Amino acid sequence: MSNDEPVVGIVGGMGPEATADLYGKIIAGTPAATDQLHVPVVMVADPRIPDRSEAILADGEDPLPYLVRAAQRCVAAGADFIIMPCNSAHYFLERMQEEVEVPIIDMVEELARHLHDEHPEVRAAGLMATTGTVRSGLYERRLHEVGIDLVLPDERDQDEIMQCIYEIKSGSRERARKGFDAVARRLIQRGAQVIIAGCTEIPLGLQAGDVAPVPYLDATLVLSRVAVGLARGERPVPDLHTKESMNREQ
Repeated sequence: MSNDEPVVGIVGGMGPEATADLYGKIIAGTPAATDQLHVPVVMVADPRIPDRSEAILADGEDPLPYLVRAAQRCVAAGADFIIMPCNSAHYFLERMQEEVEVPIIDMVEELARHLHDEHPEVRAAGLMATTGTVRSGLYERRLHEVGIDLVLPDERDQDEIMQCIYEIKSGSRERARKGFDAVARRLIQRGAQVIIAGCTEIPLGLQAGDVAPVPYLDATLVLSRVAVGLARGERPVPDLHTKESMNREQ
């Protein structure tokens, strides 16, 4: 790659393993035979960013200043666009963008577009995400734009998802895997034609084979592929005036 290639900026730390998972997927998804052919990445992984779900649901501390500061640090280090391995953080994306001078890629929009393009037969998607993401309507709005309805967990299963997410954050993967698997199965029984891992901790505990035969969409993986495509010049990095239409340029 030349020095003119776009640099990926990652606003991470939400949580640290999810950030490492995203970077690992960027590396794995880059066709490179030497170090120099990998995409350039700068990262600010700040685990001090306040809990996004608590901010959305319970008047918790506002993470926006932390998110903006992390993004600005990425820009200062040379980032040409920003990605965030946290679905709930996308609730704050529009306000972040007002204070960040490079585009912030919308993971939820990218996932919805990928689902529409790659699985046109799907009309109902089961969403596994934090309670903050679910109640924010981020996925509901984006999926409805492409003609897909959401199948959401009931209250008990949503509580189970949250417990499993925090178990992943604390390192208890096996218990979380079983919980995620059970919830996914119940969503499929209720008509979900695809399962969306709409929290970046979920792929750390739930794998594609766990929900077979329905498709499994990992938002982190979709985001990593978008980042690689932008960094390799396979898609143009948008300027801020054309950001809304960037993903229609395939």
